[in-house]
Amino acid sequence: MSANEPVPPPPANILAVDDTPANLQLLVGLLKEHGYRVRPVPSGVLALQAAEASQPDLILLDITMPEMNGYEVCRRLKENPRLRDIPVLFISAMNEPLDKVRAFQAGGVDYVTKPFHAEEVEARVRTHLTLRQQQRALAESLAKQEEMERMRDSLTHMIVHDMRSPLAVLQVACDLLGTEFLAGDGDAQAILVNARGSLSTLTEMVTQMLDLSRLESGQMQLDRQPVDLADLARAAVEGVRPLLEQRQVTVTAPAAVVVHVDPHIVRRVIGNLLGNALKFSADDGSVDVRVMEGPEGARLEVIDYGPGIAPEHHAKVFEKFGQIAGAKRHMGSGLGLTFCKLAVEAHGGRIGLTSELGKGCTFWFSLPL
Repeated sequence: MSANEPVPPPPANILAVDDTPANLQLLVGLLKEHGYRVRPVPSGVLALQAAEASQPDLILLDITMPEMNGYEVCRRLKENPRLRDIPVLFISAMNEPLDKVRAFQAGGVDYVTKPFHAEEVEARVRTHLTLRQQQRALAESLAKQEEMERMRDSLTHMIVHDMRSPLAVLQVACDLLGTEFLAGDGDAQAILVNARGSLSTLTEMVTQMLDLSRLESGQMQLDRQPVDLADLARAAVEGVRPLLEQRQVTVTAPAAVVVHVDPHIVRRVIGNLLGNALKFSADDGSVDVRVMEGPEGARLEVIDYGPGIAPEHHAKVFEKFGQIAGAKRHMGSGLGLTFCKLAVEAHGGRIGLTSELGKGCTFWFSLPL
């Protein structure tokens, strides 16, 4: 074999379990003829010990054996995290449908009736070994993909974290320019206002990405306090006031609805929902915020009267980097609604939306009282 030729894989390791020596001898001879490594054992107890000592690729298992029958052996294999994925192929003289059902219920992948045909046994063994190999390859591929995603997320987190310092420096520089050097220059002030707005948007995106990372990993610390949900809604309205232009936002609450939450986080959730609603609203439109108590506890709804969202898009709106079709304004990074979902769920609540095309949209969330 040359150095460039691939090394062939080792032969499959098969554990054959039968209390009848003649059957074991027949199985060993048959499988070895096809290049398999076979370990024969005459009892269920020894089968469990042999599998634990060296994991086989497949187990051929008789059912009727003293001390421990094949059903019990298979059940114990499936209870062991190290052995549960090994395919078990039952070989038995019992041919009743109920016997086969019990075999599959115990965790077997196939059933061959004695007296067996050599070609049938070899074909079934080959099929299940191929399936086992494909499952292993898929598991390895998924593990590599998860590791790559973890590395990507870690790199993104580091880059985003390092962006905060230069953004803060730029923000301070813009503030100094506005107050010290460009006070009397209207055109320069207008340019500076746009620059400061862009900086604020970038800073908010960086904050959302870092907070999303903490929420996804369960590392976001919540500073829970008793607070009126309607007060948080009014504070959130003040936060989006620069976006209102000619539009109106109304907050209605029949009574105080006190929740035990992190007020900073929940206010951001409401602000994100309000910002989203305003992007769907006409220049002279309105948005309603309703706070109430419902069956699940406190409930807040943000209602716009824009074009609505088609049902096929409802499942996508809370996905990371998801974009909502239909908004007449730029939809931003696609992180805001994902933050809302994770933040509400971190408080033990639920979030969702109801909408029809042409009838506006209602985003809602509920929190335990």
